[in-house]
Amino acid sequence: MNVLVVGGTRFFGIPMVKKLISGGHTVTIASRGQHSDPFGSSAERIIMDKTDENSVKAALCGRHFDCVIDKVAYCSNDVRSLLKHTRCERYIQMSSCAVYQSAHTDIAESEFNPKEYPLSWIDRPNDYALGKRLAERAALEFMDEKSCVFVRYPVVMGENDYTGRLRFYVRSVCSGEPMMINNPDAKTSYIHEKQAGEFIAHLVAKEVCGAINGCSKGTVSQSEIISCTEKLSGKQAVIAQGGEKAPYDDTACDTSYKLSKAETLGFAFSDISSWLYDLIAKEINDQ
Repeated sequence: MNVLVVGGTRFFGIPMVKKLISGGHTVTIASRGQHSDPFGSSAERIIMDKTDENSVKAALCGRHFDCVIDKVAYCSNDVRSLLKHTRCERYIQMSSCAVYQSAHTDIAESEFNPKEYPLSWIDRPNDYALGKRLAERAALEFMDEKSCVFVRYPVVMGENDYTGRLRFYVRSVCSGEPMMINNPDAKTSYIHEKQAGEFIAHLVAKEVCGAINGCSKGTVSQSEIISCTEKLSGKQAVIAQGGEKAPYDDTACDTSYKLSKAETLGFAFSDISSWLYDLIAKEINDQ
């Protein structure tokens, strides 16, 4: 299959493209060209700026792909600039569990329907969730809903997470810097970068459409992350209202996502305990 990957040169884009190549797909990567990648001659590369419609048009006009994987859809205008100038049979958008408008356990894909969301054409807003909702909605202006897949992940963790969110907790515990955490015991879902990438690649050859959740099995709280860090480092965390706000402190209640749709497609997500504590140990060793 001829696949265009928009983004894909860092974080979970790396295992995604590796899986596509090993699966025999012909891969073209479109990016700004700011990051090197390990794919060598196994992938074609196109340089473009997703936020500049003229750049997208110049790079992609006249090209046809069996499938487009869009990893950088942060607003409706991002999607419009891409799909207006690209012809494809299927469109897989990297969305987010942030589209759900209420938090609770076992959230199902049906709890946010992009068809029913009011469309507005905007650039990337400060409100990440708003941007992701509009990105899903915008795709339906250009593609039949049966040709669209919206992959919804919670926070992605891994060795290559350039956001440094897990590193914040490890660094704060090891250095004794105070953290401000309002909801330390609320449990939530995460996913490892390797499975985040490989699941999207897995979907390319599957007959599936619409929204689909993906995450590791099980949930974990900030308290558990901190406790593990304290145990492995021998240091004591400092929690104080005057400290720096912790990055995973956005969920006030236990939150998890149904995986039944993903599991019917033959993809097995690992348990969060199989990788999280090893990842914390690595972050401590890297301090």
